[in-house]
Amino acid sequence: MFETLRQTLRDALQRATRPQDRREVLAEMKATLVQARVGVADLRAGADRTRARLGAERTELDTVRRRRELAQRIDDRETVAVAERFERQHAERVELLARKLEVEARDLALAEAEVAEMVAEFKSAAAGAPIPGAPVPHAAAGEPLGDPLADALDALDRSRTRAEREAAADDQLAALKRRMGR
Repeated sequence: MFETLRQTLRDALQRATRPQDRREVLAEMKATLVQARVGVADLRAGADRTRARLGAERTELDTVRRRRELAQRIDDRETVAVAERFERQHAERVELLARKLEVEARDLALAEAEVAEMVAEFKSAAAGAPIPGAPVPHAAAGEPLGDPLADALDALDRSRTRAEREAAADDQLAALKRRMGR
């Protein structure tokens, strides 16, 4: 169900080996949880819509059956034939919607269980527990953490991002000064 979200979570967990990455991983985990909860809410809303449609179809089926019975009492064959046709259609829809609701309910239960598992992993990681699935850092043994090339690329990316933010702030300041007439 949430396989892409869970994969994002696993990727984040596997990348986080250094203490400075922990906050970033927790933020990614939280964002993934938010997306998963939104997905569960969407599934729940879909099941509610299906439940409402099923109720409406059952009401229509009861109405058509009642009309057919009334037509049979007065021996109106044409109305009976039309009512029987509509009764078959509504009965098929009721059956289909009932199966759909059953599948949606199972899907929702599965998604809720996955979200509960993700919440437990997040709480554990937020409490400082070792992040499951992440490689064990070797800093205690004096070995460098991670790939030096990846670290250099990350540093360059952070520098570029910082420079872009500073340039945007400078542009905003210049625009504000122009508006104020300085």
